[in-house]
Amino acid sequence: MQAKDPTAWGASLFQLGSHLGFEQVLFGIVPSRTTPFEKAFVRSNYADDWRPRYERNGFAYADPTVSHCLNSSLPLIWEPETFTVSSQPAQYDDARGHGSKSGVTLPLHGPHGEFGVLSFASDARPGAEARRVIAEALPGMTLVRDYALASSSRFRVEAPHGESAQNMPEAPRLSDAQRAAMPRLTRRELEVLQWVMAGKSSWEIARITNCSEATVNFHLANVRQKFDVNTRQQAVIKAIALGLLTPEDHHR
Repeated sequence: MQAKDPTAWGASLFQLGSHLGFEQVLFGIVPSRTTPFEKAFVRSNYADDWRPRYERNGFAYADPTVSHCLNSSLPLIWEPETFTVSSQPAQYDDARGHGSKSGVTLPLHGPHGEFGVLSFASDARPGAEARRVIAEALPGMTLVRDYALASSSRFRVEAPHGESAQNMPEAPRLSDAQRAAMPRLTRRELEVLQWVMAGKSSWEIARITNCSEATVNFHLANVRQKFDVNTRQQAVIKAIALGLLTPEDHHR
């Protein structure tokens, strides 16, 4: 959230992946489903020679994790049988040889039609134990996915002349006029969002604010609609970017 450039942002993402128990992380996103994958904004700490091989062989267009994410919002845990069609076995063998034996891919679907994937991988042998570790980490992965999708928007600018988007400078921040034109939150909506930032559930917020859980969810639905986002975490990110919330608010 506080990264100043794409490199620092990527380093923070990799650190979060390591904290969840996964040495390798890949975040890739395109502005729309029709945008060629070659123009994706990508951040990855996969093996240095794996990404060029992946791109050179056009694996993205046959990757079952990508096709799954195009049609689902649910995570996909990697299994050997997942990679069974055409070039997929060779792709999986290549990945295993580069330290990506087990993992999970989470779909990215942005509020403006953006599409992408967030993958967490490790050198652990596929099987029941690997699935257990992934299952325990999934709640944290989902939270990271939401924050990464929202916060990466500052750096996701379309690269001209075929230049890699990951080498582009940070996108310009909102001007004062743009901020003034953004939808405004009511006092209650802002209060509810502050408690979301503090990690409280709708039930907990209802107890704190002395209202019903349905009322809390109603306010959060209004906030998501005003900000044109899909999740409450994305709403928090946007409120911080607009100066409506500060990271210190959750300590108050």
